[in-house]
Amino acid sequence: MTVAALLAGLLSGIIGSMGLGGGTVLIIYLSFFKHEKQITAGGINLLFFIPIAIISVIIYAKAKDIKWKLIIPIIIGGIIGCFIGIFLGKTIGNVWLAKAFGGFLCFLGVKEIINTVKLYLKKPKKSGIIKKE
Repeated sequence: MTVAALLAGLLSGIIGSMGLGGGTVLIIYLSFFKHEKQITAGGINLLFFIPIAIISVIIYAKAKDIKWKLIIPIIIGGIIGCFIGIFLGKTIGNVWLAKAFGGFLCFLGVKEIINTVKLYLKKPKKSGIIKKE
């Protein structure tokens, strides 16, 4: 086990358990530093998150932070999307899948920059207090 692998797993677990997309960190690590194919990195990422998700669900459920009725249609959509995603991933191939992943990351980055600028512009100038949304 390398220090880089341990750090990638640690960071992915922390970010993933907060619901912030820790898989992105793991996929980047596997793709760029371990030179795995994009589809292989995605599969490893999914397997990695099974124990992380189970532990996180237990902790969130104990804190009563899960709205179970809300999640049922999301799970159904996710299962359908899973099959579509696997089919598309195999169909378009590794090169286009990697480009799609990179494009998705760029889109999210731009979106976060825009949201940060909007938040900064809404911030009161004198009081220093930011209203909760």
